[in-house]
Formats: sequence, C-alpha cells, structure tokens
Amino acid sequence: MELSITLIIIIITGLISFSAFSNHKIIDDLIFYPPSVTERGQWYRFFTCGLIHADIGHLLFNMISLYMFGEFVERSFSTPILFGEKGKFLYLGMYVLALFVCLVPTFIKHKNDYYYRSLGASGAVSAVVFAGILFDPTNKIGFFFIPPVIPGYIFGPLYLIASTYLEKQAKDNVNHSAHIWGALFGIGFIIAAAAILKSDYQPAEQFWLKIKYSLNL
Repeated sequence: MELSITLIIIIITGLISFSAFSNHKIIDDLIFYPPSVTERGQWYRFFTCGLIHADIGHLLFNMISLYMFGEFVERSFSTPILFGEKGKFLYLGMYVLALFVCLVPTFIKHKNDYYYRSLGASGAVSAVVFAGILFDPTNKIGFFFIPPVIPGYIFGPLYLIASTYLEKQAKDNVNHSAHIWGALFGIGFIIAAAAILKSDYQPAEQFWLKIKYSLNL
C-alpha cells in the first residue's frame, strides 16, 4: 500500500519531534532562531523548525489537523480537473513553501531578536486547512472543544480575526503570525497554481458557487 504524502509528513515530523523531546541539541539545531539566519545564513531553519514541537499536545494537535484536512486536500490536488499527476508534487510544494512563507513576517520583525524562537508546523498546517476550506467551504469544522458544526467559510474568517487579535495582544508564546500567513498562503498558492497551469478548475469561482448553493441563493 502506497503511503500518502500527508502520512509521510506526519511520520517524519512525529519521529523527529519525539526525538527532540529528549534531546535539546536537536531543538537547538532545528528551531527557528532569527539571529542564526541573519548572522550565519542558516536559512534551513525556516523549514526544519516545522519538524519539531514544544510538547506532545502541540505535536498531536498539528498532526491530527494535518491528517484530517491533508488527505482530502492531497486527493483534491490530484484530481484530473485540477492538477492531475502533478498534484502530489504541488501539494508537497505547498506544504514546504508554507513553512518558509509563514515565517517571513516573523523573521523581518525579529531578525535581530536574541530572545526569540519559534517551532512547530502550525503555519504549514494552516495552509493545508485553508486549502481544504477553499475546496469545500461548506464542510463543518470544530475547534478544540467546539463540535464540527461551523461551516468552513465562517470558521476561516473567525480564525483569522482571532489570530490577528491574539497576535496584537502578544500575551502567549504562540506565533499567531505564522498561522495567519500560512492560511493566506494556502489559498493563494492554489489560486495561483491553477491559473499558471491553466487548470479547468477555478478555485475562487467554485468556492463562491458552493457557498451560494448551500444557502440556496
């Protein structure tokens, strides 16, 4: 049985994260530390920080979210009407690029901040989640203890608003900026890729059509 790209990402991330829980050197080597990029050119940290997590809860939340949305998004990428045989490579490309793009604003803000560090795959996972919302905006989504009763097209804006508010408050140790930019990148990547590759599927148009149909408009 062939493993999906989503499952391969989950397995690799899980193995490295679990190894890092008991080995602080792995964390130091892989974590996103802006001064290391600014002064030593260690650009790889944009990507490797997505392979480690703060604790088991952080890891499970990200990987469960990735599994729930990733399998659907990966299949959608590979449908003949969208990207066909290129789908799996484009899906992987979106995930990897999201790791980088979601941290660019963070890097600009903290490039000389010796006290700042960031880790986790949340930005890339947000890209996958919002790609899923773009493909199926009427699908019901929950959040933590909230059951899956909120349509994606309502959940998405609420999530972005809440993340923006929390980012401005800066009262926790969560990089909400990465969530926001990862989510926006996921949407933008699909729309851009569909246009560049001249796909018959028009993501933005289909998004609105599905919402209108669900509302009987």
